[in-house]
Amino acid sequence: MKEARLERTIHMHMQFGEHLRLTLYGTSHGPQVGVNLEGVPEGIQVDREGIKAAMDARRPGGRYASKRSEEDAVEILSGVVDERTTGEPVELRILNQDARSKDYSFLPDHPRPGHQDMVMHKRSNGEADLRGGGVSSARLTAPLVAASAFVAPLLSPYGIKIEAHVGAIGNIEAGVMDAQPVRWANESCQEMRCRDPSAAEMMVATVEQHRMDRNSVGSRVDLTIRGVPLGLGEPWFDGIEPAMARAMMSIPAARGVTFGRGFGVVQMDGRTHNDAWGGTPDAPTLLGDQPDGVIAGLATGAPIHCSIAFKPPSSIASKQVTLNLKTGEMEPLTVKGRHDPVLGPRAVAVVEAMATLVLTDLALRGGFIDE
Repeated sequence: MKEARLERTIHMHMQFGEHLRLTLYGTSHGPQVGVNLEGVPEGIQVDREGIKAAMDARRPGGRYASKRSEEDAVEILSGVVDERTTGEPVELRILNQDARSKDYSFLPDHPRPGHQDMVMHKRSNGEADLRGGGVSSARLTAPLVAASAFVAPLLSPYGIKIEAHVGAIGNIEAGVMDAQPVRWANESCQEMRCRDPSAAEMMVATVEQHRMDRNSVGSRVDLTIRGVPLGLGEPWFDGIEPAMARAMMSIPAARGVTFGRGFGVVQMDGRTHNDAWGGTPDAPTLLGDQPDGVIAGLATGAPIHCSIAFKPPSSIASKQVTLNLKTGEMEPLTVKGRHDPVLGPRAVAVVEAMATLVLTDLALRGGFIDE
């Protein structure tokens, strides 16, 4: 039985989407990360400035982020001629320029708590590149953001607005995003990617407290999508919410996703929860304080609200005791390197990117976008 397990072929599936098919490649400390996009219609004008702006929004930096400094310049290797798509697969590549592999010299012998080290080491029969998280690293969110920015012009004619911010860090809760100033009102809002100025100040203090304590803290990103055409989506397994939930849960360290009124519906009754249709037969609209943006997988025309919970980053500077595979003993491990004390601020751009990719795929499948 053991020999059969060791001889099996190892396959890693890193694909997403049906009509717009996305395949990630690369590792955190390899030479590059990138993405192949299939199903991109011909004739899309490449928006270089839009791609750069998206990469700048995702890039780590500031006092409370990893000090890994990557240029994140996106190279378009195929599928584009004279700045327009040809209909052929598009490949986007981003070089890794600031990897520091010596910080991971303890791997694979001493897998980190909370990380993919142990499971990926066993899954790959010891062949996986574990440095910096390998294929599971948040470094691979860079090509996801690039892919989203590349296809974003497909949704632009609809005026769909996709915006996220950090809704909570630890026990600090931000106010409702729509009631806050446009982003970002001050330096704290910028650093925490939170539109609520007073909450952002408290978030800074909370993150600093955990950082000084050589610890990390959990966070939540809140997403609002406006302007999605009524009827966009698919029933059952490929509805907006199932597709969006799968996408959001694939972001490294995501631990939960809710839509609309979320688990609050448990304490509601039908008369309170149901939203009446108003408007006109030609332009129906849902009434109510926070009507559902999706019913039966299809957009209702009301705003879509989604929240994603992220665990505290697993790499912390505190000493932890965990199994050493070489000695077979529980031994102390102190993780060195450059790591984030909180994930929400960096995840905002990734959440927006995932929403864009999901809606673009569903719009192409449903015939909302001409090819």
